[in-house]
Amino acid sequence: MTTRVLVIDEDPQAHHALRISLLAHDYDLLTVTDGASGLDMAARHLPDLVVLELDLPDMDGTDVIAGLRGRSNAVILALSGRCEAADVVKALDAGADSFMAKPFDPDVLTARLRALQRRAEPAPADEPSVLIGHFSIDLSAKTVIRRADAPQRAPQRMHLTKTEWAILEILVRNPGRPVAGKDLLRRVWGPDGTPQLGRLRFHLAKLRKKLEPEPSHPHQLITEPGVGYVFQP
Repeated sequence: MTTRVLVIDEDPQAHHALRISLLAHDYDLLTVTDGASGLDMAARHLPDLVVLELDLPDMDGTDVIAGLRGRSNAVILALSGRCEAADVVKALDAGADSFMAKPFDPDVLTARLRALQRRAEPAPADEPSVLIGHFSIDLSAKTVIRRADAPQRAPQRMHLTKTEWAILEILVRNPGRPVAGKDLLRRVWGPDGTPQLGRLRFHLAKLRKKLEPEPSHPHQLITEPGVGYVFQP
C-alpha cells in the first residue's frame, strides 16, 4: 500500500526538492501552500505523514498541528528556519513527532520520514500489557488506559506522542536493564540529526508527568546517573 505524504509549505523550492526525493521512494505526494488548505486536504485525503512548515502565511503552524491532531493520527514532521529551543518545544508540545531545521537535505528528510513511519507501525498483536503507575499500557493497540484499581482522579485515557511511545517501548522491552542515553538517542532518532541529551531528558520528563503518580520521584521510569535509563516493572 502506497504511503501518502502531505507537504504544507509555501516555499516552491521546498516543494520541488521534496517532490523529487519523495516520488523517487514511491510516496504518494500531496502539496499545499497554507494551513487552511492543509487542514482541508488532510480531512479529504487522510495522509499517513505530514511535512509541515511552521511559518505559514495564514496561520501559526502549531495551530495546524492542533487541527491535525484533532482528526488524524498522521506522523507530523515540523520544519522551520527558526531553531530556537522554544520553537522546537512549542511544536513538539503541540503534537509534532519530530522537527527539522531549514534548509534541509531532501534525502535526509525522506530518511527521517521512513524512520518515523517505522516507529508508527503497529506492534505485533500478541504484545503484552505493561503496568505503570495508575495505567495499563497496551503496546499492541498503543493505548494507555486507567487501571480498574486506580483513583478516579487519574485520566481514563492518556495520549502519548510517537516519540514518547518510541522511548517507552525501548525501556519496557528491557525491564530492569539500563539503556544508555546515547543508545536511546540512536534508536529513537536514528543516526541523522541526533538531538542532544537534553531533548531526551525533556521527553522522559513528559513521560513521567503523564504516567508516574509522583513524577518528581519516579518509581518505574528511572534515571541511573552515569549509566542510563531503566524501566522497573
